[in-house]
Amino acid sequence: MNDWFVYALLDALMAALATILAKIGLSGVDSITATAVRSIVMMFFTVGFMLVVKGPGLLQTLTSRDILYIVLSGVAGALSWILYFLALQKGPTTPVVVVDKSSLLFIVFMSILFLGEPLSVKKIVSVALMFAAILLLSI
Repeated sequence: MNDWFVYALLDALMAALATILAKIGLSGVDSITATAVRSIVMMFFTVGFMLVVKGPGLLQTLTSRDILYIVLSGVAGALSWILYFLALQKGPTTPVVVVDKSSLLFIVFMSILFLGEPLSVKKIVSVALMFAAILLLSI
């Protein structure tokens, strides 16, 4: 089994756990405040993890282009989390998460447009099935 698959599967498990814990934690807290606290915890955890596993030296290898795209990714991720927590606070967990996972569809289209990944029959069928699943689970 490929390393990337194991990491992605563990990522999905942690994302599911994060959603359940967030839904429980959002019961008496403003969603934006909860997102900010979560972000602070994630920052300290991630920086600590980087320092223990990789050390600070790798920061020097970043180019200005790397930093620009990582910062833009951070802004998009922050907006995603703010909107996700708001939706999670106001709606039922399963439909919110299903609609959130429609990001898969956006990723396929954007990877074709911006990254030059090939469009194939397999991708078209997969996107159609994902879209149908999202509709069925969110209605």
